[in-house]
Amino acid sequence: MIATCEKCGKKHEIDPEKIEGEVARFKCTSCGQIITVSKSRVKPSIPSPSKVKAPKVGAPKLPRLHLGRFGLRSKMAILFLFIPLILMGIATLLYLRQMDYLASLTIKENTRIITQMGERTISENARAVASQVSIYLQGHPNLKKEDFMKDVDFLRVAVQRVGLTGRTALYELPDNEGIWRTWAHTNPKFIGIDMQPLLTQSLGKSFPGFWKVYTGVKGGQESTGYYNWQDADGTIRDKFMVCTPVTGTRFIIDSTTYLEEFTLPMINLEKRIERLKVNSRDISIGVLVTALFLVAIIVFWYGYRLTKKIRTLTDVAERISIGELETEIEIKSKDEIGELSNAIGRMQDSIRLSIERLRRRRT
Repeated sequence: MIATCEKCGKKHEIDPEKIEGEVARFKCTSCGQIITVSKSRVKPSIPSPSKVKAPKVGAPKLPRLHLGRFGLRSKMAILFLFIPLILMGIATLLYLRQMDYLASLTIKENTRIITQMGERTISENARAVASQVSIYLQGHPNLKKEDFMKDVDFLRVAVQRVGLTGRTALYELPDNEGIWRTWAHTNPKFIGIDMQPLLTQSLGKSFPGFWKVYTGVKGGQESTGYYNWQDADGTIRDKFMVCTPVTGTRFIIDSTTYLEEFTLPMINLEKRIERLKVNSRDISIGVLVTALFLVAIIVFWYGYRLTKKIRTLTDVAERISIGELETEIEIKSKDEIGELSNAIGRMQDSIRLSIERLRRRRT
């Protein structure tokens, strides 16, 4: 406990355990004034300057106030660095996720639309060729199927290019022996022979898919579908085929080509979008890391300056509390810290004037 002499202002530290009863009296060691102490009114003591370890130069250094686990700088780091880091990270992840979803959805829908357009184009091509063949045969009733490959004009009608690599061909419904034969084709070896064993050997595992579409016209309806085709280099790709009956005849026009000829632009676009996604992700992460680095520097720099000023004012207040009324306040700031500094200075002057008035009254 601290007891202050009203005459000279000297502070005396008293052990409250040694006070018997509620009131105690003793003489001031400086002026001999009798000091009356009430146990219930004496304030808790503050370590005197003599008990504080002084630095080598300057005023004695007071013990620091223990702020617990989180100081002001720690709280500023949490509020202005780690919380924004988490929020910005979540926002960035959500943004990138939405970008991925939007890109995937766009490519998927565009591919579906282009695929439908490609299928429709091949179907229309097959129907157009079947119509042209029907008209040609009506105009040449004496033309026999064994002579189709010899008639150049007929070949121009029956065998046409589909896309870049596809073509049309003409074959006939199975005869009494159940044999499917081709009568107009780009490959003369296919003419007039049983197509099933030939295609079984050439297509291998892809034969069932092809044959299902090829023979799907038995009931006189149009047949469409996909099948696998192995290129010369061993690459297996999907082909789309449409088989359309020639009106009034037993002949069928098949139109087939790689559907990727129609979807290739979307495949290239998908690759470009994927590259853009990677670039956007890298840029977003780079901006996020740079922003957080700058924020971290600003927060720690400002937090260091702020806590330094607060600690300085805390030291001044502690020195004033133990009677060092001549302590200088060196903080000159034009903000709330500056206002606090001015308030402590006014309190210091007020305490000094109060003590001087008490001294004048006693004398």
